[in-house]
Formats: sequence, structure tokens, C-alpha cells
Amino acid sequence: MDPWQLWIRNAELLAAKSREFPVPAWMRPTRGEHRWPVSVSIIAAIVLQVLLPPRLTTPLPTAMLPSLEGALLVGLAIANPVRIEKRGPTVRMLSIALIFLITVANLTSGVLLIRAILEGKAGSSAGPLLASGASIWATNVIAFALWYWEFDRGGPVDRAQGTSRLPDLMFPQMASPQLAPPEWEPRFVDYLYLSFTNATAFSPTDVMPLARWAKLTMLVQSALSLAVGALVIARAVNILRT
Repeated sequence: MDPWQLWIRNAELLAAKSREFPVPAWMRPTRGEHRWPVSVSIIAAIVLQVLLPPRLTTPLPTAMLPSLEGALLVGLAIANPVRIEKRGPTVRMLSIALIFLITVANLTSGVLLIRAILEGKAGSSAGPLLASGASIWATNVIAFALWYWEFDRGGPVDRAQGTSRLPDLMFPQMASPQLAPPEWEPRFVDYLYLSFTNATAFSPTDVMPLARWAKLTMLVQSALSLAVGALVIARAVNILRT
């Protein structure tokens, strides 16, 4: 067989192999994911923080923190209005700053709620207490979903560009690609589901953390969810029994 025929033969074998085992979307460049699921989740977190009673919010002026978070969200939407495909140092800094503000504000609310329960100042009505606890818990789920989404394999833009093939979080579709369509890749809703299950089970479920930062982040989230949930439910049950 001459060199030209050998080259053609090898090319045919490679083409057949690529058809049989296509490269999954999460390992190759693809289009960036849509902005709207992230924006809707951030707006929901801001609304939940606004609805909290004043005694469970930061000492800042009432409208200051939501206005700042809203301004950061608008700036990020202007940079990537439809799909998240452009990311520079400034845009990434704004995104991290927004997630940080949501997290710190919710952590403050959680600490204030826990302190009020321990000091017996959480009120004598179970309804408002459960509503406040549920609001803080839900915001916690959104905030940590944003952290997972922002840092897994370098963030949404790096994932779309396929620049990093070493996953920080191992989704089932990555471990068993034959069970997922070739175009599957993790989107924000997958990280939201991860955050929800970690906050309810207090441990990994179907998504396994591989990177140390992911393990520590899931540890912190589980601890916060357990502390808020256990104390709020226990206090509400005591109120209902009296």
C-alpha cells in the first residue's frame, strides 16, 4: 500500500471512529448559554432579600443593596444580553462582585435569624418565622448555584470555548456520555439543581465534587442549610405546640 492509500485509509478510520464516538459538547467549543435563566434567578434572590423583615437585613439603607445588585445585573446583561459569550476581566469582576453581595447579604440575614432564635426574639408566630427561614434558604440555594456556575472549569465562557477539559464537578452525563445526547453540556439549571440537592441532602447526590474548592463550597453550603433549617423548624414546632 503506497503512502497516499495509507493516508486515505487512516482518514477513513478516524472518520468512522468520530461518528461512532462523537466528542461530547462539554469537551468542545459550543455557543454560550442563554443569559435569561441566570438573570431570572438573580432577580428572584434580590426580591427574596427585599421581602425579608428589616430586623433580618443588613444595617445599610433599605434600597442601597438591592439597587447595587440590580445595577450590577444590568451591567452584566448589557455585556452579554442574549448569550454569555463575552468575558473580560471587568465583566468577570462584576459577576463575582454581584454573587458576593448576594451571598454576604444572605449570610448576614441567616446569622441575624439564628441569633434571634437563640435569644428568643424570633417572635411568637410560626408563619412569619417559617417564611423568613424559607426565604433565606432559597436565596442560599441560588447564591451557591451561582458560585458553582461561575467557577466550574473557569466559568461559563471558558466552558463554552472548551478551554478546560478537567471538570471540577462531575455530572452523570460526563461519566456516562452514552446516556446523554452529544449536545449535552452543563447549564445554569444543572448547577441550580446541584445546589438544591446539596442544600436538602447535606451531601453530594448525583454530582460529585472533584476540585478542592468545590468540596469546601459544598461543605459550607450544607452547614449553612443545616443550621438555618434545623433551628427554624425546631423553633416553629415549639411555637405551634404552645
